[in-house]
Amino acid sequence: MPDVHPSTLRAHRALADALPFADAQDFEDARRGFVGTIPDARVESEDGRTIWDMAPYRFLDDPAPPDTVNPSLWRQARLNTVHGLFEVCERTWQVRGLDIANMTIVEGDTGLIVIDPLTGVEVARAALELYFAHRPRRPVHTVIYSHSHADHFGGVKGVVDEADVRAGRVQVIAPARFMEAAVAENLLAGVPMARRGQYQFGPLLPKGPAAQVDAGLGKTTSLGRLTLIAPTRTIVAETEAHAIDGVEIVFQLTPESEAPAEMHFWFPQWRALNLAENATHTLHNVCPIRGAQARDALLWSKYLDRALARWGDAVEVVYAQHHWPIWGNARCRAFVAEQRDLYRYLHDQTVRLMSHGWRPAEIAEMLKLPAGLDARWHARGYYGTVSHNVKAIYQRHLSWYDGNPANLNPLPPVDAGRKTVEYMGGVDAVLARAAADFERGEFRWVAQVLSHAVFAHPERADVRLLAARAMEQLAFQAESATWRNAYLMGAKELREGTPPPGRRNIASTDMVRAMTLEMFFDFVAVRVNAERAAGLRLVLDWVFPDVDARWRCELSNSALTAREGTEGPPPEATVTVDRATVDAFLMQRTTPAEASAAGLLRVDGPPGTFARFWGLLDRFEVMFPIVEPHPDAIAPRG
Repeated sequence: MPDVHPSTLRAHRALADALPFADAQDFEDARRGFVGTIPDARVESEDGRTIWDMAPYRFLDDPAPPDTVNPSLWRQARLNTVHGLFEVCERTWQVRGLDIANMTIVEGDTGLIVIDPLTGVEVARAALELYFAHRPRRPVHTVIYSHSHADHFGGVKGVVDEADVRAGRVQVIAPARFMEAAVAENLLAGVPMARRGQYQFGPLLPKGPAAQVDAGLGKTTSLGRLTLIAPTRTIVAETEAHAIDGVEIVFQLTPESEAPAEMHFWFPQWRALNLAENATHTLHNVCPIRGAQARDALLWSKYLDRALARWGDAVEVVYAQHHWPIWGNARCRAFVAEQRDLYRYLHDQTVRLMSHGWRPAEIAEMLKLPAGLDARWHARGYYGTVSHNVKAIYQRHLSWYDGNPANLNPLPPVDAGRKTVEYMGGVDAVLARAAADFERGEFRWVAQVLSHAVFAHPERADVRLLAARAMEQLAFQAESATWRNAYLMGAKELREGTPPPGRRNIASTDMVRAMTLEMFFDFVAVRVNAERAAGLRLVLDWVFPDVDARWRCELSNSALTAREGTEGPPPEATVTVDRATVDAFLMQRTTPAEASAAGLLRVDGPPGTFARFWGLLDRFEVMFPIVEPHPDAIAPRG
C-alpha cells in the first residue's frame, strides 16, 4: 500500500467531520425493492471473455474507508456496488449494477418497454434474462433511448432483434437529433475521446483501495459489443403524450442538457418521473474531462424546473438511468429542486464572477456550493466537480481564452517546460524545490511544476517518480471518481510510460452503418494530412449504387469539401462503390486496393488518382502520450 501523506489524512478527517455520514437513507433507497441478482453480477461473452464483474470490488464491503480513498467517495463507491433487479413502482423495474447505467423495464398490457438497453449486447441480454428469472417472459415491443450516450443504447441488440424492428413488430423511440448526436460524438472526435476516457474511467487501472474504486455514476464502463438500431419514432415536440400498450407516457425533450439529445418521461398512472441523466446522485459534468461539447447548465436547470412545475405536485417516485430512486412526494420535490438549483447556481455565479473580471481558474478556486447544497449527498462532485464545471460554463460563454494576452498564444508544453526549468535554475534545482514542497503537502503545485520538468526532461526517472507521487496523493484526496482515476492514470504512465501505440477501431459496426454519407465524408475529411495534401487540387465523384446517391468531393488548400449532387468543378475521376464496402473501409476490414481487386470498387479516370487521394488520409493511434511529450514534439536540444 502506498504511503499516505499526513496532509491527505488531515483532508480526509476534515471532510469526515463536515458531512452527514450518519445519514443512511441512500443505502436504504439503493436496496429498496430488491428482487434478485446473479453472482457478482458477472457477465461473459459467448467466447468466455469477462464483460462485467463486480467481484474485484469486494474490498468495498468494508464500511470503513481506507486512508487511500476520500471518505465521501468511498461511501459513493459502496452504494454503486449494489446490483440486481429492483421494483421501482407498479409495473416498473430496474436492473442496476450490471453496467455503469441502468436498464428500466416497464410492463405494458401485452409486452415490455425497455428504456436504455445499456452499453453492450452481453450486459443487456443478461439484464433482461435477470428480469425474466423473476417476472413472466413476455416480448419486448418497445425500446426507448433516453439520450444519445452509448451506455444508453449500445446493448439494443441484446434485447430486440433488428429484423423485428424492420418488420414493425418492435418500435424504437428516441429524442429529436438522436442519431446525429449519437454518431457524431462517438466517431468524429472518437479517437482522442477514447484515449482521454481511459483517464476519466480508469479501465486500465487495477481495482483496489489504492487504485480504481468507482466512476461516480457507477463502477466503470462495461466491455462487450456496442450496437445501434435507428429509431422508428422520434419525439419532436417539447412535450408529447403517447399511450404504448396501456402505458401512458409524457415525453419532455431536454436538448443540450446532459446530452445534445435527451428527454424525460412522466408516467401519470404511477406518478413516476424518470429524469434520464439530468438528475442523478452526483453533481454531473457540464463538460466531462474526457472531452465533449460544453453543455448548457442554464437550460439544464430550466428543464428540471419545468418538470418540477408540471409534475411536482403529483410525483411519488423519481428515478433516473443511473443510481437509485427516491420515493415520497416531499423528498422527490426536494431532490429535483436541489438538482435544479445546483446547475442554476453554478451557471449564474460563474457568469456573475466572470462579469466582475475573474478568470476561470480563479472562479473555480473561489466558488463553493451554498450550505444547503454542499451537505446534500446527491450534490457532491463524484463525477463532475465545481472546479471543472465552472471552467466549462466559462468556456461556453467566453471560450477557452481568459482574456489575458499573455495566455493568448503561450508556448507549447515542451518549449514552455524547457524555459520554465531553465528559469528555475535547471532540473536538479526544480526537483529539490519540488521535493521540499511535496513534504509540505503542496501536491497541486508539485504536480504542476514537475509537469514542466517532465516535458523538458522526459528521460529523468527521478522527476517522473516525484510527479507520480504528487498525482497519487491528489488521487487519494479526490472526492471525484473521475479526478481520482485521472490522477492515478497519470501516475501510472509517469512510472511505466505511455502504453505502446495501437491502432484500435473505436467505431462499432452499427455506429458506422448509422452514419449518413455527409457524416462519412466529414469523417474522412478530418483524416486529410495537410502536409501531404499541400498544393494538391483534386475533384472526385463518388457513386453509391446501392443507396442511389452521388457526391462530389473537392480537395483544395488541404481541405476536403463534399456535397451531394454534381455541382462544382468537373471530376478528375469517378469512384463507384457500395455503401457497405465504404463501411468496411471505416471498420478496417478491407482496403481500397483489396476492394478494387475483388470488384467491389471501380475507379473511372487516370490510373492512381484514387490511390493518391486515399494515401492522404491519416490513421490514428489511440495510445498517444498525455502526461509526457509527444515524440514528435521533442526536437534536438541546442
